[in-house]
Amino acid sequence: MHHDSDGLGPDTLLWRFLGDRRFLLALPRAVSLQMLHPAIARGVRQHSRSPQHLWLHERHTVPQAIAIAYADRDLSSVVRFGHADVKGVLADGARYHALNPSVFYFQHATYVDTLFMMIERFVRPLWPGEREQLFAECALWYRRYGISDRGTPATWLEFEDYFHAECARVLRAGADTDFYRDQVLRPNHWVVRHVPTAAVHQMMHPRARELYGIRTRGSGTLTRYAAWRKAVAAVSPRDRYIPVARRALAARP
Repeated sequence: MHHDSDGLGPDTLLWRFLGDRRFLLALPRAVSLQMLHPAIARGVRQHSRSPQHLWLHERHTVPQAIAIAYADRDLSSVVRFGHADVKGVLADGARYHALNPSVFYFQHATYVDTLFMMIERFVRPLWPGEREQLFAECALWYRRYGISDRGTPATWLEFEDYFHAECARVLRAGADTDFYRDQVLRPNHWVVRHVPTAAVHQMMHPRARELYGIRTRGSGTLTRYAAWRKAVAAVSPRDRYIPVARRALAARP
């Protein structure tokens, strides 16, 4: 399967922003939500020897997810193989599987939510039409995973409603959340270790701050940090993208 015909390419907003290194710096927002989702948190802990494994896991999986958006071939088998054995039983006795479409889509949704936040805070405001365009491109990205998208939001406005409802309905703090709490609130590995603690907390989704019991005073640290990262990106545009994105953009002028 070749992806040229599905609409993703150098002219899309997704290609312009997803491979931006600043998306990696915003990942504490997505991860804080994922570790409040019982099935996702349990799936990550299933393979963890220590809380520090959280960011080792993200260091492996997030660039792979980004690569799927930039790939010119079908990588869905890699996704299925990597998640096939991530299954088990939750604390309440319910069974879970990482390839369950509702679980898989929520994890994807945390990255979509984080991508939009990153662009708005670290790059520039998006026009309403751009939000709809970018979300449509995120839906194409999700389709490349080969996981059922039946019943998933069709527009950005539908996504906002879905995400708000899911965060209220599904998320809760449990033993797996507590296991990773320190690494969520103060990452000490990978690129996210450089993000100021106050900025980590200010980036978090309101539902995550509520469930972790985090109180923030405004967003001054995040505003200053975002302005600094914007200046760095302007000075070194060639280094703005992670390697997989840089190679794809160079190959498709």
